Parts: sequence; structure tokens; C-alpha cells
Amino acid sequence: MMQRFRLLLLLLFPLTVFADGIEEVSDTSVARHFDMEEVTVVGFKQDALGRDPIAVTSLSEAFVHNMEMTSIKDLGYTVPNFYIPEYGSRQTSPVFVRGVGSKTNGPTVGFYIDGVPHMERSSFDDDLFDLSALEVLRGPQGTLYGRNCIGGIINAYTHTPFDFQGTRVKAGYGRYNDLVVNAYNYTKLNDCLGFAVNGSYHHNDGFFRNAFDGSKIDKFNDGFLRGRFYWKPARRWTLTADVSYRNSDQGGYPYATYDPETGETGEINYNRYSSYLRQVTTAGFNARYVGENFSFNSQTAYQYIDDQMGIDQDFTPKDAYWVSQRVRQNIFSEELTLKSTTASPYQWMFGAFLFSDSYHKRLLTTYIAQDYATPKYYDSPTTGVSVYHQSSLRIVGGLKAQVGLRFDYEHAKEDYSAYRTKAWDNVYGTPTDTYNSKLNFTQLTPKFTLEYLTSERNLFYASVTRGYKTGGFNSTFTTDDERTFDPEYNWNYEVGTKASFLDHALQAELTLFYVDWRHQQITQTVPGLGNITRNAGHSDSKGVELSLMARPIKPLTFHLSYGYTYARFLDYQRSETVSYTGLMLPLVPRHTLSLNGTYTLLPAHGALDRLVFSAGVTGLGKIYWNEDNAVSQSFYALLNAKVSATFGFLTWEVWGKNLTNTDYLTYYFKASAPYGQKGRPTSFGTSLIFDF
Repeated sequence: MMQRFRLLLLLLFPLTVFADGIEEVSDTSVARHFDMEEVTVVGFKQDALGRDPIAVTSLSEAFVHNMEMTSIKDLGYTVPNFYIPEYGSRQTSPVFVRGVGSKTNGPTVGFYIDGVPHMERSSFDDDLFDLSALEVLRGPQGTLYGRNCIGGIINAYTHTPFDFQGTRVKAGYGRYNDLVVNAYNYTKLNDCLGFAVNGSYHHNDGFFRNAFDGSKIDKFNDGFLRGRFYWKPARRWTLTADVSYRNSDQGGYPYATYDPETGETGEINYNRYSSYLRQVTTAGFNARYVGENFSFNSQTAYQYIDDQMGIDQDFTPKDAYWVSQRVRQNIFSEELTLKSTTASPYQWMFGAFLFSDSYHKRLLTTYIAQDYATPKYYDSPTTGVSVYHQSSLRIVGGLKAQVGLRFDYEHAKEDYSAYRTKAWDNVYGTPTDTYNSKLNFTQLTPKFTLEYLTSERNLFYASVTRGYKTGGFNSTFTTDDERTFDPEYNWNYEVGTKASFLDHALQAELTLFYVDWRHQQITQTVPGLGNITRNAGHSDSKGVELSLMARPIKPLTFHLSYGYTYARFLDYQRSETVSYTGLMLPLVPRHTLSLNGTYTLLPAHGALDRLVFSAGVTGLGKIYWNEDNAVSQSFYALLNAKVSATFGFLTWEVWGKNLTNTDYLTYYFKASAPYGQKGRPTSFGTSLIFDF
């Protein structure tokens, strides 16, 4: 019977040869996530992922490595109903989960690295080199994680010197003069002390050329350093200190003219070089106590963001508009969490979170032909505090109920001043407009879950969760009532199952969801002015998510991920004459698909220790770009592949992405004319990895 099943799997999945680190090898740098019981890293607030009643995709270090995933944006082709449109620059990293997302203002998905929150979207686009695991929790997570987690959570984890020691150096080179150098070291000094350091440098000449002067428009340079110190002062205590610095210097905004009628993309052709400069400094201190009856976690975090953007906003060879923007933020947060760890049928968790965000922005629009400029200054500090609780009770056998509740309070204010001067003149004079306002928000976000765990460890669950995203201030407005926008919230109704069969040779996860979304924050581009966020009346989103992992034979693993989302406006009267009611939400792929596989050989003799073949097909679409649904991107698919060979401490890799050179759009908007950004063409490269 088992042989027939494995043969059937080979017939059903002929296009994929994909593994997720399934070989039982002694390399401790490989996180083995094939068995649902073998989750290497789990967040403090969660149970083992295979038994937690949450729709979650967990990716091991081996998966990320084999698929040549180098950025958080690569998750958009791997996680069901998860999408990060790749356009503009690293500053623009909006995340959409099950249709829930936002182009501007606060994020709708939380992002944590080793428990340290990255609360601003401009710090999301990180590299994925030094990881032990990566997980995406889909659906509102506001009860435990708070503000702006209305879509979900991304958790990234690295190793510690207590579970892994060693040094790795990676040097790679690819098409478009793509040069990457990464290195890390984990050292365990003794059973109580250890440290880790890692750094990286990435250069790319750019994928797209500016017809105006023949230069590459999106060249990229990025450097990163991180240091961590670990100390166990007592048997039950672990203290971790962490500091990192990232510097990115990027050309961007490769927007070309686009003809919606023919689907043809014209030239990128504008006269001023546009760029994005970003410096991010992050520091964290974690104290954790693991007791017999309870555990305690304290996470202190600080992040400083300094980014500068310059953009030729008319996107033509004419000297019409130039926009420069500088944002500086100091973000401090503290979270305290206490939870039970007994074997009692009743389990509890209490927590408190506070943050302070000092936000300063200077926005300067220069109307070159008219010889004037409009400098604008925004001083927008925000503070917030919240408390939360979660209780779970095992009722009988494998039946368990869970209830959670969070209370959030947030205070925001903005001091705004605007000026009008001659172009390139630094003498401002008297403001043409000033504005001072305060906003206060309070919110309760409950969660209700009922789950049943069978004797075979298969999980069935149903949940109802409320999500919440705070309101705020618009940087661009045409009337006084557009200066602010209201909070949005949703109710997420979900049923799902996580099951494994045939001695874990086949694992499956299936989720059905319905999202009832009120006061949705919609970002609209006003030509010559910028983006304005307005609230729509009522929207909904419904769909299905399916994940399969199969191992028909030991060296071979298949992975299938599919998501379907149907998201629409139920009630959205844009103006007295324009209604979008009944139309589809923009920037929401109808389908997301990932078919991947890896085949691993471990020769018994010779110099070759390990040979891995990886291949994958990813696809998404249809995507509507605007609320009017006038322009869309049809479903498209990308083919990627990779081969790696290990000889002792040396690994040689060869990889390729978009091998079929699929032509597709990653973004579309209207300014002086319709514009779009094309997806990246075929790229390939090779790398050497040294493990010591």
C-alpha cells in the first residue's frame, strides 16, 4: 500500500522536485522542519506550530536556502494568500494577507526578528541570510501582538550559540553585476556565555535602464552588521543583547509608460536620477525566565530610522516636478509577558506593551517650470499602551477552548507647517498653512477559538478574531476633512485543519476564511500631489488556503502551496457620482500558487558529500491595480531552479530565477500618464559557501 501511494505521488507531482531539509544529516545549520513535531524555533506566545490553531506557514533555513530566497519580498511567492508587490524602492514594502493590506501609512502586518518588533514598513525589506526559521501567521493577530497586525505576523528567527556553533562565509556573483558577500560566526564560550556576529554586503548594477541617458535606474548597494551577546546568569534565566546597523543606497522607481489597451510597456525615460537612502539602527534586550509553573519574557527594543527619498515625480524628460522627502524616527517599545507552563488543563497568559514613536518628516515638492517649491514639515509623535490576556481550557480529551482579549490606547498628535518659496530657495518666511491636532484611539480586540486534537495528533479548529488598524494623519490633503483618516477593523472567521498521514509521509493544512472589513483605509494617488488615505464603507474577503508536503521517498520532498482570495467592496461610494460598490479590491491576487521540490543525494564514496537539485514554479494573479478595476495583471508564473554541491567545508551553488523570462507588471498607477513597473527579467548566478 505504501509503495502504491508513493508511486501515485510521483505521478501527481511530476513538475516539482523540492525538499525542505528532510535529510537526517549531522549539519546543525540545517533546521529540519519536515516532521510537524520538529519545529526548531517557536515564538514565546505560541505553542508548537503543528498544534497551534493558527493558519501558519513555517519555512526552515534549508527551505529558504534551497529556494534562493534573499528578501522578505520573496515570501509573496511562497505563502498562500500573501503578497508583497515589488516596486519603487525598499521604502515601499506593503504587505497584503487575504486581501488585507495598505499601500501607505502604518503596516497591516507585524514583523519581528528574534522577538524585536520592526514597527515601520520602511524597515521590512531585510535580507534572509542568517536564519534558523521563518514563519508567517495569517489572519488578525491583534489580541497578542496589538496594533497594525490586522493582516498577520512575520516572525524571523536566527540561531543562538547554545544550539549552533560555527562560521559561514558566502560569496556570490550573478547577472547584472550582482555581488553578494555574507558572513556569520556563532561562538559558545562556555555553558553560560556566547556571542554571534554577522555582516553582509550586496551590490547590483540594476535591472532597468533609463532611456534618457542610458544609465541603470535601479542600482543598489547595501551593507549590514549585527552583533549579539548571550548570557545565562542562572539555570532558568537567559539574557540577550542585540544591536544591528543597515545602510542602503538605492536607485529606484523604474516606472515606464504603459498602454492599458495593448498591455505594452514603453520606455523608462526621465531626466533626474531618483534614489532612496536608508539607515536603520536596531537594538534589543531580552530577558527570559523559564520556570516549572510559569515563564516570563521581557523584550526591550529601540529602532532609529533615517531615510531620504528623491524622485522625479513627473517621470518624463521634462523638468516638471521634483519631490524630496526625509523621515527620521526614534521608536522605543517594551513588552512584558507572563504565561503558565504547567500540565494543567487550564493555561493562561498575561502581557503589557508600550511604545513611543517620534516621527519627523520634511516633504519638499519643487515645481521646476513654475519656479516655486512647497516645503512641508510634519512633527507627529505617537505613544501607546496596551494590556492583554489569553486563557485556554482543555474541556475533555482533545477538545480545548481559547479566549483572548486586548485593550489598546493610543495618542497621536501632529504639528504641521507649510511654506511656499522660490525653487531651490532655503529661505521660507511665513507659513502658508499650519495645523495642530491630536487623535486618541481605544480598541478592544477579542479572540475566540475552539479546537480538537485527535489521538493521531491531527488538529481541527474554528476561530473568530477581531483585527484593528489605527487611524492617523495624511501627509497630502486637498480639503480639511482629508487631514485625518479613521481606524479600520475586521472580523476574521476561520475553520481549518492540520493533519499528517502515512507516518508523516504526507502532511496537509487546509483553511477556509471569511473577513468582514469595516472602514477600510484606501490609499489613492492624486496626480501632482501624492497619496491620500480615505476610508471605504464596507468590504469583505473570503477564500481558501491549502498547503501540502509529501515525501514519497527519503531524498525527495514535494511542497504545494495554494491560496484563493475573493475580495470586494460591499459599500464604497467614492463621491456623489462615482461608486466602487461591487468591484474587486486592488492589489489582491485572486490566486497564489507555489509548486516546489528538492532532491538530495548523499554519495557514499568520493569527494562529493551532498548534491541538491531544487526547482519551483510560483505564480499569482489576477490582480487589479486600482479601485475602478480598469487595469489588471493576469495570472503569471515564474520558473526558478538551483543546484548545490558540497565538498567537505565547501559548497558550490548555481541558481536561476524567472528562467522563462516571463513578462509581467508588479505595479501600475496613473500620474501625468499611465505608468507601470515591469517584473525582473531572467537572472542567474553562482556562489561559494565556506563552513568552518
